[in-house]
Amino acid sequence: MAATSIARTAAIIGLACLFLGGFPAIASQACGAHPRRAIVVTPAALELHRQCLVFDGHNDLPWEMRKKAGSSFDAADIGKGVEQFHTDIPRLRAGGVGAVFWSAYVPPDTVKKRTAAHDVLEQIDLIRRMVARYPETFELAGSADDVVRIRAEGKIASLIGLEGGHAIENSISLLRMYYELGARYMTLTHGDTLEWADAATDEARHGGLTDFGEQVVLAMNELGMLVDISHVSAETMRDALRVSRAPVIASHSSAYAIAPHPRNVLDEILELVAKNGGVVMVNYYSGFIVPSAAKARAGMFAVRRELHEKYPDEKEFQKALDLWAKEHPIEAGTIHDVLDHIDHIVKVAGVDHVGLGTDYDGVDKLPAQLEDVSTFPRITQGLLDRAYSAADIRKILGENTLRALRRAEQVAMQLQKKP
Repeated sequence: MAATSIARTAAIIGLACLFLGGFPAIASQACGAHPRRAIVVTPAALELHRQCLVFDGHNDLPWEMRKKAGSSFDAADIGKGVEQFHTDIPRLRAGGVGAVFWSAYVPPDTVKKRTAAHDVLEQIDLIRRMVARYPETFELAGSADDVVRIRAEGKIASLIGLEGGHAIENSISLLRMYYELGARYMTLTHGDTLEWADAATDEARHGGLTDFGEQVVLAMNELGMLVDISHVSAETMRDALRVSRAPVIASHSSAYAIAPHPRNVLDEILELVAKNGGVVMVNYYSGFIVPSAAKARAGMFAVRRELHEKYPDEKEFQKALDLWAKEHPIEAGTIHDVLDHIDHIVKVAGVDHVGLGTDYDGVDKLPAQLEDVSTFPRITQGLLDRAYSAADIRKILGENTLRALRRAEQVAMQLQKKP
């Protein structure tokens, strides 16, 4: 082909990609490694999906219940469709969800108000009340064996994850109490740097973990509580991976190489996670997975801190934050952006070290075709479309997370037997 013909063809392809790249229009394979077509779930994908343990590493429904329904399941009966949330029981069932880490999140500024532990206990109580309110759907799981048994009984295994080490108020005794109440992971920080750990989205003051921070990690190992490195700085990630004797997870983070947001995980950390036996669970938030959106949202946690300072009332703060987001729109992206992050983590860390941590009900924008918890079968189909094997899809959807949880329990048993 003549050079001018090649150039003309390339120009035509480039224009096609530009105009067809917007979802759900169909883009050519030439636009990237994979077609950006709308995912259409086939009967074969649905059958495979039914066989999988679909394990979501991070769902923020409890905080949404607190904000929008006064923590009342009478005010928002998730047994029925609740459109204001990403999550309710009918859609969990439609999505084939088998296990969820429900986040017991409270804002970091509760430390300044001296209400952090109080508020976390209320969130744990909310999760436990939810499980008790809908016993035909949920059962609290405290171990990997519980997850397997509960799923086999047709229910959704419900686990508790603490989001942010501010929850323990610098007390390992509180950490132990949370474990007894059902917490099975703790994110070492949220958006703010703590007295013992640097966050990804705040000023670094320690170069990672302090000595006390390392003690927290080891105490979690001894309990069998997964160490979660979402939200923390790269230095904190390195320290946690160096200190931890059990697999470390990132419960809701994505790949920095694809979308350069400080909340995402660098390739060198992905390699360390693989050596550790851990799992990085891909976050669905558009601001973390779409490259342009990640750049636009790089300073969002600083904005949150400023607004919290200006509006100490939670309702006023949320109103101001919603207004800021409206005034600073970002591209939503599509399901293919999430699949790209999965592909990248598989390439760098291996298929045994990636999972899903959606952040449903904790974010203000989601990619097309991943609008709520009913959409998990589209991930299965998307992975099939990208030539993943059934065995590897089972790992990504849940088996990797289950394995990390089980190994953390085994490490705890070994440590507890030592004199």
